This record gives sequence, structure tokens and C-alpha cells, in this order.
Amino acid sequence: MLSMLARSKDENLKSDYIAHSVNTNAVVIRRLLGQLNNAKLVVSQTGANGGTRLARCPSEINLSEIYKAVSCGEVFALHTKAPNQDCPVGKNIEAVLCCLQKEIDKGIEEKLSRYSLQNVFEMVALQTA
Repeated sequence: MLSMLARSKDENLKSDYIAHSVNTNAVVIRRLLGQLNNAKLVVSQTGANGGTRLARCPSEINLSEIYKAVSCGEVFALHTKAPNQDCPVGKNIEAVLCCLQKEIDKGIEEKLSRYSLQNVFEMVALQTA
């Protein structure tokens, strides 16, 4: 989705057009674009000439920023009810998983911060050449 916006440069793209390329419903695209807009990664306009474009140059948009903007949850889904504190596993599992989650998040962020949207766009362009 963002690679398409990078390719379009300053041209606004409609969510329907993006959805067709991504092969999903435009509602899904609009929800994601809303999250990216809140993170100031894209700019959207309504109306006949409306659509969405990148807010910054692709080389200035870090993949970790994108991940943070659209991340939908944790690697480990903890149960909504607290585990049985009388159980030796139950009383310790949440602390262990939370610690692991922090390490995993840090690792993901470190790895993604090494790449920009421009890097991804260039990799995509190489594949289509």
C-alpha cells in the first residue's frame, strides 16, 4: 500500500484503487490509511480530487514508524482473566510472557528501523524489472 503511494509521488490515490491492487476491501484500506494519517505518515483529502499521498519522502519514513502506526497487538495474547495464582505456572506466566514481549518488540523495532519505505520501494521495483 505504501509502496504504491511512494510510486505515485505527489499524486493522490483513491482507496478503491489501492484496495484493488492489494486485493481487499476499500474499507480495510481506509482503516489502515486512517491509522497512517494519525501517525502523520500519509495525508488524505476528500472530494473529487481527493485521495491519499505520503506525508514525507519515502526515504524519510522508517519501517518502524509504519509498524507502530498499524501494529494490531502483541505476539502473545494473554487471557482477559488473571490466571490462578495458586498454580505455580499461572502465578508466573504473565510476568514471563510480558518480559518476552518487551524483548521481541525491541528486536522488531531495531530490525525495522534499519529500513526505510524507499528501501522497500526499490526492492519491489527490482522484482518487477
